[in-house]
Amino acid sequence: MPAIFPRWTNNIPLAVAVLGPFALAGLVGFVWYYFSPKYTDVGYRPIQPVPFSHKLHAGDMGMDCRYCHNTVERAAVAAVPPAATCMNCHSLVKTDSPRLKLVRDSFETGETIPWVRVHQLPDFAFFDHRPHLAAGVGCSSCHGRIDQMTIVEMDQPLSMGWCLECHRNPEPNLRPVDQITNMAWDPATDGKAYDAAKDPKRKRDVNPPEHCSGCHR
Repeated sequence: MPAIFPRWTNNIPLAVAVLGPFALAGLVGFVWYYFSPKYTDVGYRPIQPVPFSHKLHAGDMGMDCRYCHNTVERAAVAAVPPAATCMNCHSLVKTDSPRLKLVRDSFETGETIPWVRVHQLPDFAFFDHRPHLAAGVGCSSCHGRIDQMTIVEMDQPLSMGWCLECHRNPEPNLRPVDQITNMAWDPATDGKAYDAAKDPKRKRDVNPPEHCSGCHR
């Protein structure tokens, strides 16, 4: 009876056995990286309806984050400022700028500016700014050097694994509480690393949760 398959096909099982694990490992590595928030989310920078530059306001002009995001220490979310906050300055500065027309219209009509959200967690993940700021986690630890961004973009993946890395070892991300909005704060300013345990201004130890209910409630 003649052979149905050529002789070289006898090597296929051996090739699959030898190369299969490498192909599987490569596929897992591909999915692990290219399907992760570190690749899909970091660098996301949507175009906003008003070309607001954090580099100009927070960087060049030195405005404190809390002037606009005034609820960040009192509420779970950092409020997006209403047009009235913008008009505190822009009723006197660049009053006829076409770039600010939407701000002026919002102030006059009360309609919300349709900002595009940049940093967004899944609905099943609970996050509260208050305990993080109270612990001394600076804005730049999660949001990057906002004061250098003309267009705000995602600087960190904000994934569960990324958050857990900090919860398991928070010390490298802690700073004096009065420096939380200082984007340029250097932990070695005094010639030595900041030690939260020796900070006399701290009223309690930092003990972030690592259990599921800490973030999934």
